[in-house]
Amino acid sequence: MTTPGSIAVGSIEGRIAEELGVRERQVRAAVELLDGGSTVPFIARYRKEATEMLDDAQLRALEERLRYLRELEERRTAILDSVREQGKLTEELAARIRGAETKARLEDIYLPYKPKRRTKAQIAREAGLEPLAEGLLGDPTVAPLAAAAAFVDADKGVADPQAALDGARAILTERFSEDADLIGELRERMWVRGRLAAKVREGKEEAGAKFADYFDFAEPFTELPSHRILAMLRGEKEEVLDLVLEPEEQTESSSVPSSYEGIVASKFGIADRGRPGDKWLTDTVRWAWRTRLLVHLGIDMRLRLRTAAEDEAVNVFAANLRDLLLAAPAGTRATLGLDPGFRTGVKVAVVDATGKVVATDVIYPHVPANKWDEAIAKLARLAKEHTVELVAIGNGTASRETDKLAAELITRHPELKLTKVMVSEAGASVYSASAFASQELPDMDVSLRGAVSIARRLQDPLAELVKIDPKSIGVGQYQHDLSEVKLSRSLDAVVEDCVNGVGVDVNTASAPLLARVSGITSGLAENIVAHRDANGPFKSRTQLKGVARLGPKAYEQCAGFLRIRGGDDPLDSSSVHPEAYPVVRRMVKTSGQEVASLIGNTGALRSLRPDDFVDETFGLPTVTDILKELEKPGRDPRPAFKTATFKEGVEKLSDLSSGMVLEGVVTNVAAFGAFVDVGVHQDGLVHVSAMSKTFVKDPRDVVKPGDIVKVKVLDIDVPRKRISLTLRLDDEAAPQDRQQNPGGERRQQRGGGRPPQQRQGRGASGGGGGGGGGSRQAAPPANSAMADALRRAGLLDPKKGKR
Repeated sequence: MTTPGSIAVGSIEGRIAEELGVRERQVRAAVELLDGGSTVPFIARYRKEATEMLDDAQLRALEERLRYLRELEERRTAILDSVREQGKLTEELAARIRGAETKARLEDIYLPYKPKRRTKAQIAREAGLEPLAEGLLGDPTVAPLAAAAAFVDADKGVADPQAALDGARAILTERFSEDADLIGELRERMWVRGRLAAKVREGKEEAGAKFADYFDFAEPFTELPSHRILAMLRGEKEEVLDLVLEPEEQTESSSVPSSYEGIVASKFGIADRGRPGDKWLTDTVRWAWRTRLLVHLGIDMRLRLRTAAEDEAVNVFAANLRDLLLAAPAGTRATLGLDPGFRTGVKVAVVDATGKVVATDVIYPHVPANKWDEAIAKLARLAKEHTVELVAIGNGTASRETDKLAAELITRHPELKLTKVMVSEAGASVYSASAFASQELPDMDVSLRGAVSIARRLQDPLAELVKIDPKSIGVGQYQHDLSEVKLSRSLDAVVEDCVNGVGVDVNTASAPLLARVSGITSGLAENIVAHRDANGPFKSRTQLKGVARLGPKAYEQCAGFLRIRGGDDPLDSSSVHPEAYPVVRRMVKTSGQEVASLIGNTGALRSLRPDDFVDETFGLPTVTDILKELEKPGRDPRPAFKTATFKEGVEKLSDLSSGMVLEGVVTNVAAFGAFVDVGVHQDGLVHVSAMSKTFVKDPRDVVKPGDIVKVKVLDIDVPRKRISLTLRLDDEAAPQDRQQNPGGERRQQRGGGRPPQQRQGRGASGGGGGGGGGSRQAAPPANSAMADALRRAGLLDPKKGKR
């Protein structure tokens, strides 16, 4: 694993172990498994003895850190080779390169040796001016002009003493700006003391109104939250804002030397003591700071801010995606999916308990057709004919009107015993037009496929949402501003963990779902489906070995996560891995029962001593897991399915009043708070400051997407379609006369410096602060669920027409 000039892999493992707070041998075992092709879910579930119980979160962190450190080693090796080829690699320099612990430090050290275009300093050196620069720096008692006169040489392009001094200054400026230790010190100082300032560009006030909170704004780097950084960067990208990275509080006079210039001067022994060369050297320091060092650090700060903001935004997206994927499934119940629309009608699809489409239609209950009774009659007929239990209603355009239609259907036909549920339709249009949808529903109109997706995602959110690119589900902040590689890697890991955590029925799963199972590629997933179609359902896990290209390694990785219900071996419906079946056989022998009768037999299982079944292959952690699994085989870790009940008579914004307590569903969680659907087309915002009586650092500590919560209405702004909610039901609502402009007083506080505490979350995901007075920030992508939530909260302009 080592390469010439790099540190040993063991050092990487040791460093990761120290960072994670675990033993090096645990990391070494995990790295060996990862390098051998094992996935994180497989290692976390089935190799606990090897890693000594590292969990999936630790393994994900280990995997990410391993990737970074290996990239660092590759770069280190390349830099050593480059400097060696230049003939400049000394033992001291090699030691510094090998000792660099971050990519930034490594690049700082390499900077003086990095091949670059011909610079002014190089030209000056070629003209023989380096001795002049060295002499002036080493002996400030020498008069610069007098010393420079000796270096005038027209043939070398040095026309006069001033030209010689300019060349010397270029040489010293380059030296100052390429000193790795100095740059590192200045960088950290600027990070701690600096701030990001924003100003609106002249004439952009009206067009860039959504960035209004940043028209005159400044906040320290270390206090800037992710959403504000991304909002300002987008404002700059859209040419509304000018951003300035200030190294410290601005002084009244530009003639006053900055503390940074003092650090540079001190580093090279420069001080103004009245000697002939002092002023020239001090001016050189100022020139180096303003033309090179400040520019360099500004680029570094911008990259650091963006990286930190991206990391936080990716984490928010991943956490929300996990909650959405692991939302409670309604289960195997026939479902009627309604994809709402006005002019184009409400698309209808009925799927049976297995998710198979059994009927489709289009009804026109709303304007302009107004065929209300006809629509109810059609729905009643479909529900009766196919024994429908659930009605899934997409939450887009015309959703509340369609929800009212479903409510009347239930009232008129109580014998059908229907339950209606509002379902997020985020990504349904993406699925409808996808290649997989065309393959899965080839003869169905694209507009009807959305209704199918809505129905199926109520039955099993995980199974349906894996058919959509995670980014299109859109439960993140500023996702189109994030690193594509970083976001995709994080979201793919979340999907993989969720799918394998729940397990997959190999006889009913789609190819996209199978492709997320440990060890199964997209091609292999298609082969499994093809084998199933050609030969009928799998009767045992061992039959998987007959699938084309499914070799021993793939079987090892996937078998424990694939379920076969009603097959030849009852263990195949559990998460017990086939490799551990011999352990179960010994348990069966000890208990004197058959496998089928032992499974689910709590009394018999708890009478067994785990230690009795430990051997050289399977340790206590695995045996304990097996006993737990046998007690409740194939248990689903997702919560039980339940629905929110929207208040009768509250259907539009004007129906709300301050002080009203409502039940709603959390649709999204951002860094500044949570969006809640209370059934009036606009999601309300519970600001982070209104979530608990105690300080809340992360809103997800309080609520998650899909949670059913009780909220109180604090403020309503009908013209701007904004609702401010609180989870603290004893909070005092705003007076009625303030409801046309909630938070008006606070909006007058805009300006430089840090925003007041009550404005803490503004700017996230295109809005933020809607519950605290309504800042209007940059909008996230229109096809995202976050955009849907913001739009319905009134923080984006309403989208025209159907998806």
